[in-house]
Amino acid sequence: MVFTFITIIVGLCLFEIISSVDNAVVNAHILKTMPEKYRKIFLFWGLLFAVFVVRGLLPFVIVWIANPDLGIIQVVTATFSNSPEVKDYIERSKPLLLLGGGIYLFLVFLSWLFLEEKKYAFLVEGFIHRQGAWFYALASILTTTVVYYSLKENPTLALAATIGVSAFFITDGFKKNAEAQEKKLMNPAMSAWSKILYLEVLDASFSIDGVIGAFAFTVSVPLIILGNGLGAFVVREFTIRGIDLISKFEFLKNGAMYAIGVLGAIMVLESFGQEFPFWLAPLNMFVLLGIFLFLSVRSNKARQKIAV
Repeated sequence: MVFTFITIIVGLCLFEIISSVDNAVVNAHILKTMPEKYRKIFLFWGLLFAVFVVRGLLPFVIVWIANPDLGIIQVVTATFSNSPEVKDYIERSKPLLLLGGGIYLFLVFLSWLFLEEKKYAFLVEGFIHRQGAWFYALASILTTTVVYYSLKENPTLALAATIGVSAFFITDGFKKNAEAQEKKLMNPAMSAWSKILYLEVLDASFSIDGVIGAFAFTVSVPLIILGNGLGAFVVREFTIRGIDLISKFEFLKNGAMYAIGVLGAIMVLESFGQEFPFWLAPLNMFVLLGIFLFLSVRSNKARQKIAV
């Protein structure tokens, strides 16, 4: 029991960290253009907002969407309840949570693989990136296929799939807009309060990946809040002290995206009845990040030899 608890918490914390790396990089760059007073305001109040508001409330909202017969207050009560009936009710909604979240995460992975500029860890990544126009075709085929098989199981399952697709395109739009607005935010003349508000909105959009992916590890909302909250705190510390260190590991983002893709696939398969051991999702994280950290270190050493 203790081993299960620790494994899930560590896996959730690590997943939150890697899924928020981009957010931390943007935050660090923009904070450099702000006076010290406003940096402290964002780092303190922003942490409270990120942990207790966004990552604290969003899991309850997601569970509520999957259980529309319950009111939001009932959902909050239910997630902390030891009642077997309540646990069974939440467990029956698990396929809806997994399918919506799984297809969302898999689309995040495909979007990165086909559309996003990246440092190529493998030659095939460069080839796939050059075929970027195919992303939308694949996303459409994937959505149609999942909805087709979902309708055979349960019409509500198909609805969960379309909600996951909609959530992806909404958050993807926010992220792409953030990339376009980043240069404007780097302007020192821009109001510090405007930057703080924008960073909070950006943080909220990035946090969705971490919260949705957390359901691959557990449907226990208290565990999700604890694991994601710890991860958010670590990301804030990286934003303050270690963002340059993270940037040196050039393939870390690749590892994060492959881990997200595998988690998405696991969630989709589980929603259709495939069973996996609880440790598979955390193990996926550790193995893939380990591989890409190794590739990053090897690449750094190779560059140092060339420089010498």
